[in-house]
Amino acid sequence: MKNPNKLSRRTFLTASAAGSVLTMDARSYGRVFGAAERLNVAYIGVGGIAGGQHIPQLQKLGAGCPAYADADSKRWGPAADRWSDAKGYTDYREMFDKHHKEFDAVMVGTPDHQHYPATVLAMSMGKHAYTQKPLTHTPWESRQLSIAQEKTKLATQMGNQGHATDGLRGTIDYIRSGAIGDLVEGHVWTNRPIWRQGMPVPKEAQKVPSNLDWEAWVGPAKMRPFHHDPADGWGGFYHPFNWRGFWDFGCGALGDMACHNLDPIYWALEPGYPTEIELMDGEAFGDAPMYVKNTTVRFRFPAKGDRPAFDLYWHDGGNKPERPEELPKGENLPDQGGLYIGTKGKLYAAGDSRNFPRLLPEAKHKEYGRPEQQIERSAEGHHKEWYLACTGEKPYDFPKCNFSYAAPFTEMVLLGCIAQRVGGKMEYDSKTMTFSDRDDATALITKEYREGWDFSL
Repeated sequence: MKNPNKLSRRTFLTASAAGSVLTMDARSYGRVFGAAERLNVAYIGVGGIAGGQHIPQLQKLGAGCPAYADADSKRWGPAADRWSDAKGYTDYREMFDKHHKEFDAVMVGTPDHQHYPATVLAMSMGKHAYTQKPLTHTPWESRQLSIAQEKTKLATQMGNQGHATDGLRGTIDYIRSGAIGDLVEGHVWTNRPIWRQGMPVPKEAQKVPSNLDWEAWVGPAKMRPFHHDPADGWGGFYHPFNWRGFWDFGCGALGDMACHNLDPIYWALEPGYPTEIELMDGEAFGDAPMYVKNTTVRFRFPAKGDRPAFDLYWHDGGNKPERPEELPKGENLPDQGGLYIGTKGKLYAAGDSRNFPRLLPEAKHKEYGRPEQQIERSAEGHHKEWYLACTGEKPYDFPKCNFSYAAPFTEMVLLGCIAQRVGGKMEYDSKTMTFSDRDDATALITKEYREGWDFSL
């Protein structure tokens, strides 16, 4: 396996041929912004999350856009309609080659398998990076972006927008204030998947539409025939939405939602890497191309300082923990939520991670009141935190979900995806990024990249 603690890259663009900028401090080559200048951002992925959040948020903050890339030219509208002079590309490698001198930062909103190649290429050229969750597609990629953040001091942010919300930070207040004592076990569950998952995959090839660059969309993954089946209302079999359920392209329900819903507990306790990961419920999917429909995965975190060890359970596809008896009569667990069981009580959050939690039972919640604030609130919001760091108005690590936090968090999440594939219980050594006596799991820490898409040696 590649050395997890050494980052290097293959330079294939003439623009970045002179040395490795990953050994430099970003302040030595970052642009200094004058009063009349604005941040220029290139977008990799223009439809979906980019069209709904990245582009409007950054335009509102005053950013410009000289170029953008999306493998499907029909999805260029959100950028093309705002910046008529910006150039659109179906392959972001070509965009970098032709326009790297014109932009300061990138926002990556592609399918999961493209997150790392696009991001590490941008950082190797000294570009600030905002990348959607999950930050990467494999644990090895997460470790590399953590190293890249440390070496470059660029402004980075993972796109789990709830990280900046008062509700999520309120959950941290309860946990860190000792309202439930020491955490014994946590349970987080989601209604995902809401896309195709755990089903046969057609092998026949269909004609690729003229607006889609299939070579660029598949990117670093193994090439496969294009197939289009709009029967589910989401569009094509892979593109533009159903890719999440495929091991080669996405990270299933765990990768989609854990970077939101596990965020409060991971931030509150800063547990690092788990030492055990176990598939507790659901069938391992082995060599099948798609994740299964429902699972429960257990993460075991070791003791740290005065904090004892604890278990964290992830439930998806309709799986849930047992209903706590302290809930009011007639109230059942919703489709999404979090339940944290401590030595002195329970904390419950109905819905996603942005919702304010409450102590159980209700009488204890009223008696305890609001805990003392343990973590500062975000006055700027998730996107602006990154924007201000890019322009130098704030330090490079001002974004609270920068890669020094997001990369180990994502690595932890993706270890759960490996458990979903291979099954059983695994012991993890974070120093070597290997599993004891589980060569099948260790082999999935990294992956092979198709020729032309491997930006590391």
